[in-house]
Amino acid sequence: MPILTSKVPDEMVGMRLDQVLAEIFPDFSRSKLQTWVKSGRVRVDGNLLKSKDRLDGGEIIELDAEPERVVESVAEKIPLNIVYEDDVLIIINKPAGLVVHPGAGNWTGTLQNALLYHDISLDKLPRAGIVHRIDKDTSGLLMVAKTLQAHSNLVNQLQERTIHREYLAITQGRMTAGGTIDQPIGRHSVERLRFAVRREGKQAVTHYRVIERLKRHTLVQVKLETGRTHQIRVHMAHIRYPLVGDPIYGGRFQLPAGCSERLESVLRGFKRQALHAEKLGLCHPVTQEYCQWQVAMPDDMNSLLQALRDNDAELG
Repeated sequence: MPILTSKVPDEMVGMRLDQVLAEIFPDFSRSKLQTWVKSGRVRVDGNLLKSKDRLDGGEIIELDAEPERVVESVAEKIPLNIVYEDDVLIIINKPAGLVVHPGAGNWTGTLQNALLYHDISLDKLPRAGIVHRIDKDTSGLLMVAKTLQAHSNLVNQLQERTIHREYLAITQGRMTAGGTIDQPIGRHSVERLRFAVRREGKQAVTHYRVIERLKRHTLVQVKLETGRTHQIRVHMAHIRYPLVGDPIYGGRFQLPAGCSERLESVLRGFKRQALHAEKLGLCHPVTQEYCQWQVAMPDDMNSLLQALRDNDAELG
């Protein structure tokens, strides 16, 4: 098992070693990380520290993770749309409706189950090698590591904000221009399954630009600088341009003025947030070459966009 290395971000100055480890290596349990600290499997700038020791930021952490079977999910024969695969990396085009990994209410039928069927050796990796996730009802590109070293490398790239991620979204309301949203996101104070812009939340930065203006909707391209849960959905709703079909942040369902029967049918039948992970760029974990993939919007979003265009044409 290769040694996992990571540099402590400057913003973690003053944090305890156990807290830093939990942030840097989120796919290992806190108890497992603390056990490894006690057994000497964690070194900070070559030194052995205690879990409670505080860090200055900038240190190099080396983690000698013990090999173990960390995935308890079962392999399931679920079709995968694999855009790219080599010895250390898989790029998946996930369809809307597919949960990324098991959790409450979704213990089977997930991308993780499908990956284990595709390659059973992934059961040695956290979450079968899944490096990041997108919501169940968001479509598009995801990266999966096939080795622990590649997994660590890609997680580090995420933390250093060097992973390039672009999305396409259809919003309610006609935007006049693009912009940047720099607002912290945290869990909602009352509804614990929701997230919201909160002063005490974690920094979240979203860049967006207008691709196509419709009369009462906008097709936008969104670039993520950070990767908070529901970030695009929360930020778009915060600036009063929620995503079409968003069941959590989209507000009460309303038909736009001048809506035709056909458009009404399309809008009522669109049961997910209109969000698609279109582009994914990264430095290859082994070759260090920059790689980028792009996948077109799925049929349901294309049909929605066309219905909006057609309705606009009818209104003149």
